[in-house]
Amino acid sequence: MASKLVQLQSKACQASKFVAKHGTSYYRQLLEQNKQFIQEPATIEKCSELSKQLLYTRLASIPGRYETFWKEVDYAKTLLKNRADLKVEHAGIAALFGLECFAWYCAGEIVGRGFTFTGYYP
Repeated sequence: MASKLVQLQSKACQASKFVAKHGTSYYRQLLEQNKQFIQEPATIEKCSELSKQLLYTRLASIPGRYETFWKEVDYAKTLLKNRADLKVEHAGIAALFGLECFAWYCAGEIVGRGFTFTGYYP
């Protein structure tokens, strides 16, 4: 176990050296590639305006999302009515989706408890 810890520390040290050496150039390159998205001058008023635009744009997209949700629900109802025509692939995808939802629920519960596991441990 101690050797694994030493290996992990060594890899972490190598990673931090790499970031220290190449991080600044990567940061500059990233900003240069995305300069069309940078707002100049970056004032408090402009930031406030942009945040309001984002909020109201998201609010304006709710009706479209609502319609899409109900279309998906109607599609699921149709699939349930025509269970005889259901293929194994569709059933597998539905099962994986349900499993993924359950896994995200479990992960959220664990995070909500502060990354602690509860239960009976003899």
